[in-house]
Amino acid sequence: MFGLCTPVWRVDDFTHCFQRDFLQILLPLLACALSFVILSVQTARRVLRASQTVDHPGLPNGHGPRGAVDASTPSYETLVDDNEQQAFLDDEGEGHEPDLSLQRTKSNTNESVLEVDRPRGKLTSIVLEELAVLGEVAIHITALVTNAGGPNGTVAIVAGLVSWIYVLALTSMRLLLAGASQHSFPAVWYHTALLYAFQWLCTTLIFRSTIIHPRSLLAQILTITEFALVTLLCTIAVTTRKGNKAVVLEIEDGLQPSREPLASVFSLATFSWVDAIVWQGYQRPFELADVWNLAPKDKAAAILRDFRQVRRTSGLAWHFLKYFRRDFLIQAGWAAFSGVLTFVPTLLLKAILEYVEDPDRIPANAAWFYVILLFFTGAAQALADGQALWTGRRISLRLRALTLGEIYAKTLRRKAAAASDTVLGDKAKREARPSLLKRLRTFAKGKQAQNPQPPPKKEGGSDAQVNVGTIINLMAVDSFKVGEVTAYLHFLWSSTPVQFVLAIYLLYRILGYSSIAGIGIMVLLLPVNIVISKQFSNIQAKTMKATDARIHTTNEVLQNIRIIKYFAWEERFGQIVNEKRSEELRHLRNRYILWAVASTIWYGVPLVITFMSFFVYTVVEKKRLIPSVAFTALSLFSLLRIPLDQLADMLAHVQEAKVSVDRVDEFLKEEETEKYQQLRPNPDDSDEDPSIGLSDATLTWGGRDQALVDASAAFRLIDVNVVFQVGELNLIIGPTGSGKTSLLMALLGEMTLLDGAVHLPGGCSREDLRPDPETGLTESVAYCAQQAWLVNDTIKQNILFAESLDPKRYRDVIKACALERDLEILDAGDQTLVGEKGISLSGGQKQRISLARALYSNARHLLLDDCLSAVDSHTAKWIFDHSIMGPLMYGRTCILVTHNTALCLPHATHVVVMDNGKISSQGSPDRVIATGLLGDEFHQSRPGSSSGSRTTSRVQSTLNGNATDTDDSAEANGDTDGDSPAKIGGKDGVEDAMAANARTEEKAIGGVKWNIIWLYLTTMGPWYFWVAATATFVAQQLGSVATNVWIREWANAYHTERVQPAALSDPFPLHRSSQGPVSVLTASCFRSGSCAWSLPSSLFPHSDRTLVSLTGASEVDVSHYLAVYALIGVVYLLISLLREAISFGGSLNASWKIHKWLLESVTRAKFSFFDSTPLGQLMNRFSKDIEAIDQEVAPVALGMVHCSFTIVTVIILISVITPSFLIAAFFISAMYFFIGKFYIRSSRDLKRLESVQRSPLYQQFGETLSGITTIRAYGDERRFVRDNLARINTQARPFIYMWATNRWLAFRVDIVGALVAFFAGAFVISSVGRIDAGAAGLSLTYAVTFTENVLWLVRLYAINEQNMNSVERVKEYLDVQQEAKAIVPERRPPGNWPSKGAVEFSKYTTRYRSDLEPVLRNISFRIRPLEKVGIVGRTGAGKSSLALALFRGLEAEHGKIVIDEVDVGLIGLQDLRENVTIVPQDPTLFSGTIRSNLDPFGIFTDEEIFTSLRRVHLIDSTTSTPAPSTPNLPGTPEPEP
Repeated sequence: MFGLCTPVWRVDDFTHCFQRDFLQILLPLLACALSFVILSVQTARRVLRASQTVDHPGLPNGHGPRGAVDASTPSYETLVDDNEQQAFLDDEGEGHEPDLSLQRTKSNTNESVLEVDRPRGKLTSIVLEELAVLGEVAIHITALVTNAGGPNGTVAIVAGLVSWIYVLALTSMRLLLAGASQHSFPAVWYHTALLYAFQWLCTTLIFRSTIIHPRSLLAQILTITEFALVTLLCTIAVTTRKGNKAVVLEIEDGLQPSREPLASVFSLATFSWVDAIVWQGYQRPFELADVWNLAPKDKAAAILRDFRQVRRTSGLAWHFLKYFRRDFLIQAGWAAFSGVLTFVPTLLLKAILEYVEDPDRIPANAAWFYVILLFFTGAAQALADGQALWTGRRISLRLRALTLGEIYAKTLRRKAAAASDTVLGDKAKREARPSLLKRLRTFAKGKQAQNPQPPPKKEGGSDAQVNVGTIINLMAVDSFKVGEVTAYLHFLWSSTPVQFVLAIYLLYRILGYSSIAGIGIMVLLLPVNIVISKQFSNIQAKTMKATDARIHTTNEVLQNIRIIKYFAWEERFGQIVNEKRSEELRHLRNRYILWAVASTIWYGVPLVITFMSFFVYTVVEKKRLIPSVAFTALSLFSLLRIPLDQLADMLAHVQEAKVSVDRVDEFLKEEETEKYQQLRPNPDDSDEDPSIGLSDATLTWGGRDQALVDASAAFRLIDVNVVFQVGELNLIIGPTGSGKTSLLMALLGEMTLLDGAVHLPGGCSREDLRPDPETGLTESVAYCAQQAWLVNDTIKQNILFAESLDPKRYRDVIKACALERDLEILDAGDQTLVGEKGISLSGGQKQRISLARALYSNARHLLLDDCLSAVDSHTAKWIFDHSIMGPLMYGRTCILVTHNTALCLPHATHVVVMDNGKISSQGSPDRVIATGLLGDEFHQSRPGSSSGSRTTSRVQSTLNGNATDTDDSAEANGDTDGDSPAKIGGKDGVEDAMAANARTEEKAIGGVKWNIIWLYLTTMGPWYFWVAATATFVAQQLGSVATNVWIREWANAYHTERVQPAALSDPFPLHRSSQGPVSVLTASCFRSGSCAWSLPSSLFPHSDRTLVSLTGASEVDVSHYLAVYALIGVVYLLISLLREAISFGGSLNASWKIHKWLLESVTRAKFSFFDSTPLGQLMNRFSKDIEAIDQEVAPVALGMVHCSFTIVTVIILISVITPSFLIAAFFISAMYFFIGKFYIRSSRDLKRLESVQRSPLYQQFGETLSGITTIRAYGDERRFVRDNLARINTQARPFIYMWATNRWLAFRVDIVGALVAFFAGAFVISSVGRIDAGAAGLSLTYAVTFTENVLWLVRLYAINEQNMNSVERVKEYLDVQQEAKAIVPERRPPGNWPSKGAVEFSKYTTRYRSDLEPVLRNISFRIRPLEKVGIVGRTGAGKSSLALALFRGLEAEHGKIVIDEVDVGLIGLQDLRENVTIVPQDPTLFSGTIRSNLDPFGIFTDEEIFTSLRRVHLIDSTTSTPAPSTPNLPGTPEPEP
């Protein structure tokens, strides 16, 4: 009967029935039928979609749901534009402003160049395929006519003819449509290629049968010809480009496009398309410009746009799984295939050894067939593993882009201020939701379910937000963990179950019912794994919480490092950070303890399973544990350890990732700004006369819930009614803390609107607005914050703020803002690079640049928050006359908050007087003056105004370059924030590149230096630590060997007779198995650091098992062997536990010391270090690099050392048994050496580039968080999102190609390992008669073990070098130039110093850097005790530099400073700075209460605190408690209460 072919295999070949019914009829026809059905469905869908496009148009640009790019896509240019010009990506349908969602925008980046790359010989290859398929049809017709198939072969020939005619139809379709791109069907190529491959597999088996068992000469000739033609077709298919189609390449910013879309199937399978990267990295160090661009579908904008088309209906974790389900299924398919192939070498090697034992039983051609299959199995497994892991890396890349993009978009939408901080993943919040059991009980009670108790109210209200440190941690650590776990997720749910099931099945075949005991142990241990996973999750959540706190505190310390240095608080704040670090490491220690216990359990599981199985087998069933059973069972138990290790390891990593996903999800659900709802366009407004003001508005800081809970404590604007005059100057005045800044924030929509309405143009992106053809202005807003916010860019770019350059307007703005002189004295002029907070400029310079940005913009309405406060009266008068009242403001609305009432009031059209959150008066200046509210303040300010007006002409002439300046005017400006000194006139030869490179983060070149490794090793522990660690490693290896040696002794105690051959129909009689290969190594090795691979049991050749005497089972003392085995196992587990404890203890010690040294080094660095180092680079070290040192360096290094010990052990054992293997090992090692040498250079450089490119991401996040109000005020969110996406892409480029080189290495090493196994098998077969079965098995198994261990040593060495890159980057900042000593014991001043306050500068000269001109020259003056002295001078004169020198922020080059007869240059910095105080130019506050800011270390009493508050008039003399205050705003000044 058809299809009933029993047996399938006979002696040395498949049976004729199987070949005819399956290989020639059923399988080819099924493949063709499946292809036909798929093509029919695809065609029907295309026709249906085409018919629906009129009524239901798809997404713009014609791209598919996965963002796929095809040359046939008509509007690919538009798609490419969208990929890089994506608008502010938002999530419609969740209450967000639709105007900010998925809008196409104009890009300011360079244009992309598109090139169409057509495959060479496209038509020729199709014609060749057509001819070969015609040849196949002709062969089958010939066979049918000549009856070459024999009496039962006609149906098979007809089936083959039908199959090839179908293939001919597909090939002909491709040939006919080859030149018609508008009707191209690239999917047809995939069908023909897969059909070729399938036919080749079937034909190959038939070809082998024909060669060894020919039926007739004609049939043999036809089969050989058919095999040759199919091989030709397969070769064409795998060597031509996938799809054999034209590909559109995008050359963007001069970057070379990815070569992956141009690769052939063979190149994709073998990762040969990465050859160019590996070779280039080997020849010279990689630079970022050398790294290829991402494929369009892998770019962040395309991924985010596609992701947001899928409506979210579940938690973020499930949403991610749903979105990537197709990729996960493909990954799982490859992983399952690899899992099946894992056990094939064990069965093949057993069959080969059976041939060696009894050559007469199996023909030689069957043995050679097994050897060939050994190679192809290894190659197929290498292919499957490579594709599974590469798919995972692609998912990882896209998932990280999604996570970072969503976090950044949310950052731009978060509220400007919150009443309290929230902690992500807090246990209390998790416990707020009842468990499933509790919910079921509640449901069962009925009545209680109908009247549920209201949930407890959250503390702090719904307006609580995470702090800046948490956001940085989300971006740096959580996004990494979320992306990383997906690369290996297939091990958990695909590879592990397949291997687990197969191992259990094969064990049952070998041990019978005894295997059930071992399986039962595994089932019983599953709850242990679940408990461990839950504990991992809990500890990880606590660890991340502690990391958030540490990063937040560190970020605050670094942001406020100047005030900390001025007050000599480095040590005290260092203690605060170290306390946070101690808490973090405490949780990390608990994690390592749990990890060590879990690892010990995982080591012990195979031992316990083996013990129980052999116990039942020998004691209960009374069977003899002969070597064939023992060795094969041990091999399978070793293989079973793989899924068990992977299961436990992956469960821990998945739990960590789940914690991170939940943290991101919780952040994404935080309350958002109401700006876009409050500022919706008013339909009553006309385009000519928009309304600006508030109507019956009551606003507060924080959220609505907080306002209802504690209405008395929150600062409010109450019942505000104001309409500002459009096109005129409007003033907002009032005493300190009256609510002036809050009124501006209310206009911008940044406060919570409790009642009323806000009217202001600017509720949409400025990119959507069209300028007025007459004025060139748009109905938008420009905002100048009181505390100037600048981005990390040049002065010019800060002023332009992405606007196009109008040279005349730009010069006019520079002049109006009094910046001409400043640009002349700066080295690079307007190309001077400034930091996130403008750290290279004085306060007045920063404020004027911020004003220039607002003035240069094309916004019609300007909101200026006290922009005159940071400049002197002369400059203020100039700015007011030429900027606020100058021609650049004609036709523009200006709402100015100011204290300079006398200067501004006479020119204002409308004035608003604020008092304690209410408008006390408003109207024309005369009307406001008439109320008398201005009182003495107004009249007292008049003399300053008149004085300023008398000096206006001098300032103007200076700006125009017509006045002669004194030497002081030629000095660079200095300030307390660290100024950049410069000379007169600027430098004409300064190139833009100099400024651009000033803050470019450097990367190391070449291999990781030994001093870097030595640094980490010495921080782990002293010499005796390493003696103990080495001893535990050696002892663990000996324990692993001892367990297998004892099993061998036990098995050899049974002397068996010659075993009868099994049925010839069974090619793999499992009960006659010899020792199989050692467990195939997996990725769990480098993730857990636990490469615990059992060695083969047969350590020495033993006598031929076919000629021995019979010994009964009762004569063997089973209890003795079981007891010793259990004892060895217990000792082995204790040693393993000790090894883990010692290793991870050293890791914790290194983590503590390195972080402590880094913190001390950075906080003790000179002021100039912070002038030239962006905060993002510093936070990169303190977040991701420290996290890598904490959690990645030790496990990988542990695994590498373990691999090294394993290799040494294996080499010693093989050398004892088969010394000739050393020759093969030499050549194998040489091959691995050269492969590894090529790989390590490129991967190391790519890892360094990836690490360096994280800093711009950190930097932009920091900039955005501090300037979020300004960004939103300008309506510039989309541009910042585009910039963020560009930075994500830049960081992703070296990341993905680093892992491409990793796959390149893995595939080649696996192929070499397969070749080694092949040649080892060939050597064994050719030596039959001269080598016994035991030696043969040992040679094969150890050869495979050796190659696998060398593979993992190369891999782990490369990963270790990549991880040591984090230590290298930290070491860079351990060596920064330090300030002078904090305390000089022999030079300590008296305890009451300074008692008088006399200050003397004696011929004092200093400069910022040795390569710059002096900033202070030969300064000499004396200040007597109790004198009040004012230091005056124009911008850049050196006023702030003088104050900086007093605190030794600048060290004297000549001269000295003496305070009360003590030379400050000789005493310690702590003694100096603790006894001299300063009020810095920029206000600096720490997060916390007013009291914690005034007294960070709890030194003063409450009465002393209140006395200070009264002296600065923050509270009146009768107040005993501080008044409510306006919270601090990112990017805005702290309004006074």
